[in-house]
Amino acid sequence: MALIVQKYGGTSVGSIERIQKVAEKVRRAVASGDQVVVTVSAMSGETNRLTAMAQEIQSSPNRREMDVLLTTGEQVTIALLAMALESQGQPAVSYTGWQVPIHTNDVHAKARIESIEADKIHWQLGQGKVVVIAGFQGVTDQGDISTLGRGGSDTTAVALAAALNADECQIYTDVDGVYTTDPRVVPEARRLETVTYDEMLELASLGAKVLQIRSVEFASKYHVPLRVLSSMQEGGGTLLISEEEFEERAMEKPLISGIAFSRDEAKLMVLGVPDEPGIAYQLLGPVSDANIEIDMIIQNQSVDGTTDFTFTVTRNDLAQAKALMEATAKRLNARQVLSDDSIAKLSMVGIGMKSHSGIASTMFKTLADHGINIQMIGTTEIKISVVIDEGRLDEAVRALHSAFELDQ
Repeated sequence: MALIVQKYGGTSVGSIERIQKVAEKVRRAVASGDQVVVTVSAMSGETNRLTAMAQEIQSSPNRREMDVLLTTGEQVTIALLAMALESQGQPAVSYTGWQVPIHTNDVHAKARIESIEADKIHWQLGQGKVVVIAGFQGVTDQGDISTLGRGGSDTTAVALAAALNADECQIYTDVDGVYTTDPRVVPEARRLETVTYDEMLELASLGAKVLQIRSVEFASKYHVPLRVLSSMQEGGGTLLISEEEFEERAMEKPLISGIAFSRDEAKLMVLGVPDEPGIAYQLLGPVSDANIEIDMIIQNQSVDGTTDFTFTVTRNDLAQAKALMEATAKRLNARQVLSDDSIAKLSMVGIGMKSHSGIASTMFKTLADHGINIQMIGTTEIKISVVIDEGRLDEAVRALHSAFELDQ
């Protein structure tokens, strides 16, 4: 008998018909001999509806009260799913985050899980019941309802799996696994049977939206086997495992596991700044203080006592970051501030990079053969990222996918 934690997102429970289908899938898992804990999101669109109602009353709603409001979405779905299971002859019980309880810190709207009391869940499982738990929520030490922020239901599922010492955590979504790249750009993209936590963290941070980063971090930290599956079709999905487990399963590591990309990129260039110690901090400090995330950074070699400084931010942050740079550039007597919001970031990810040379040169040659100019380059042990013109992004992804034979 295996203990499985399953998570279903808002699309999977977006209607009564879909909730009944989820109940049938859960019931079949129990019939096969597994104990099952289920965590669910609010029905698709419900969180947006509740947020809109709150903003009609208050332009910047109190975060504590927003947490109280938004958690009602998951309370609806856990009750409906428990009812659907009961109607199919499978005993079930539902719990909100505070009933479990799932203890969090007191940062409303983006709380972090600190501990989970698992005794009640184990007892109910021992009674032959499916335990349905609200995702995205918990309770503070003061007894206040809290929410975990974006991707909170995924994080809830992985945290439950860790607390329960579950055999596997299964994330059901609208895709059937992790692909070598976005199939909408490359129809030949192939679903990966396995991927390491580190590779998935890179892919998720670089634009792959299959899993939220926090849930992958949690799974990696607590060694939770994490599987991505489709709630709409049958299949084995993609299993996330440690690099050690991956090496035991695979005879040889693939060079590249996937290609991720982001169109939500913008570039800022500060030209002619003094080349002196501390200049990077003077430029980026105000940006960081404004809670603007900075990604790739390049500082050129000094020529005449000045240097050029380039970095990327998200497009939504470009206007604010540029205003800060212009003020800083004036104070430093820099020559000019330029910006470009027509760029994209493309990244190749794979643990095979650790033990194989020539990957970067193959990547650069492929892009050169297609006349695609590289504006910036960044690397880690298992990733190579480049900034290119957004208009050439799809072509670049297809060319690299073919060059590294990811469809094989």
